[in-house]
Amino acid sequence: MNESLKEKLLHYQQRVETAIDHWIPRADTRPVKLHEAMRYSMEAGGKRIRPVLVIAASELFPSQANPDAAAVAIECLHTYTLIHDDLPSIDDSDLRRGRPSCHAQFDEATAVLAGDALLTYSFQLLTRAYREDPILASDLVSDLSEASGSERLIGGQMEDVDNEGKPIDAAMLQFIHENKTGALLTAALTMGLRFCKPTRAQIETITEVGYHMGMTFQIVDDILDATSTAEVMGKPVGNDHAAEKSTYVALHGIEGAYAEATRHNQAAISAAEALGGNNNFLIDLIRELGSRVS
Repeated sequence: MNESLKEKLLHYQQRVETAIDHWIPRADTRPVKLHEAMRYSMEAGGKRIRPVLVIAASELFPSQANPDAAAVAIECLHTYTLIHDDLPSIDDSDLRRGRPSCHAQFDEATAVLAGDALLTYSFQLLTRAYREDPILASDLVSDLSEASGSERLIGGQMEDVDNEGKPIDAAMLQFIHENKTGALLTAALTMGLRFCKPTRAQIETITEVGYHMGMTFQIVDDILDATSTAEVMGKPVGNDHAAEKSTYVALHGIEGAYAEATRHNQAAISAAEALGGNNNFLIDLIRELGSRVS
């Protein structure tokens, strides 16, 4: 990662951490155990890619409002998916971002409820923070709800769970990746761009960026699950193989998966270049996500 990108990314990440501390209910809010669990998972760190993308997209063109609350909202929704993914009934993972996952730190019932609360709070926060601009608030809620519903994020998760141990084809694998991972990354970009009062064409172009970025991100994740270590990743690796999940590595091999990741990464960069605006950081970040090691 070049120094300019590292410095800018750190600036955005610190801004996100500050916004999380500001917008998430205090840990001593009643019921305390629930809010402690919500804060525990929200403050676990990570790369904060989705909220960073919200802020970065809001700066592509002159912005009409502060995107920080929207960045926190999408991280709330993302964190809920991580809490629920780690549950014994789904991925059964006791480690997340280098420390005990929510159900391991608290208990399973608390983890379920903390995930539910963060999901609900993501939309509560959007309507609360942007009530003075109802069109913006409506667009933000629409983007996030469309991306995270039964036909997109949750639908992708369902197909992923339902197809464990089964042979699946490339079309099913693409559906899983496009929706389980790509939908929320795309929503981060469209939500951020909403602050710039975009044209329909601009929304379509940034949606293309998000699609290819999401595919790149998930294919690289498949590769890392097969090749990296728990120490580097901050979570267990090898779970995909153990659960007999179909991945790009299983379907295409390591080299084929790398080729697919490269193809999608280049397509995302091309779309970001076509979008224009203050896109240097976005293009650098897309390129970095294609070559990440954790």
